[in-house]
Amino acid sequence: MAIASSPKILVVDDEPDILEFLSYNLKKEGFEVYTALNGEKGIEVAFREKPDLILLDMMMPGMDGVEVCERLRNDSRTKNTIVAFLTARSEDYSQIAGFDAGGDDYIMKPIKPRVLLSRVSALLRRGGSTPEAADVIDVGDLHIDKEKYQVIKAGVAIDLPRKEFELLSLLASRPGKVFNREEILDNVWGAEVVVGGRTIDVHIRKLREKVGEGYIKTIKGVGYKFES
Repeated sequence: MAIASSPKILVVDDEPDILEFLSYNLKKEGFEVYTALNGEKGIEVAFREKPDLILLDMMMPGMDGVEVCERLRNDSRTKNTIVAFLTARSEDYSQIAGFDAGGDDYIMKPIKPRVLLSRVSALLRRGGSTPEAADVIDVGDLHIDKEKYQVIKAGVAIDLPRKEFELLSLLASRPGKVFNREEILDNVWGAEVVVGGRTIDVHIRKLREKVGEGYIKTIKGVGYKFES
């Protein structure tokens, strides 16, 4: 698989063998790869290199993946960078913690090279999609500018991670329409990206905390809709 633009990928993991394995397979496909053995170093490299994608180990000594992701999301240099967690844990609560922190995907260890490359390519394709110029939504007291990745409520800017922004934009694009879970997953995460069943619920909860409870309605057994 040829990679024309050589996207930058940062791999953060406290196990040298995993770093070497992931780095080798990604470099072989033409990616520009950076590595870090701990969370603090990962943040330093991320701020300096501004990667297109970060593969971030969930469980690390000292600063774990959740804390690293929160730090990245709170900095303008990396708030929209794609972050995929790497973990051997499958419990719902660890997935929820990862998505709560602003993660975009969740990749289980041990990782097979073909699966890794497929997921990385799917994430980069989704993250690289460019919003249409002058694509602006004004509904209620919300102003959503897709080109600028900007949300303003009653004159006050709201800072949203990439997936929360894309989810809000999708729902607000057609007020009153009920989007089922399959539509939301396909439009926001892409059909090739496998995410946990609680992913949408976590992002909806975070959106309600930021834009207000009244905008997004739950339609039990179906999905969600946006009301002005």
